[in-house]
Amino acid sequence: MNSRRLFLALFLLLLAALAVAVALFFVNTRQEYVRLRTMNIETKRHLEEAEAQLHRQEVVLNRLKTDPAYVEKVIRGQLGYAKPDEWIFRFDD
Repeated sequence: MNSRRLFLALFLLLLAALAVAVALFFVNTRQEYVRLRTMNIETKRHLEEAEAQLHRQEVVLNRLKTDPAYVEKVIRGQLGYAKPDEWIFRFDD
């Protein structure tokens, strides 16, 4: 009778240890899932921002290829070019 109780106690102890190990495994797995899900959301947001910037750059590139007035505006604004009869005044801020 004593050995039967000892066997039952060892079995219950082993079962409890197994339950704790499984619970810890699932807690760690859940934490990893939440971390990866957060990383996925952040990566998707970054991708959307990059795609929006790419779209804006494609629009500018298309205008540079097809719109001579826009090309002139960009050259005048960014490079400071002027037509032969114009004067450019630059002021320090």
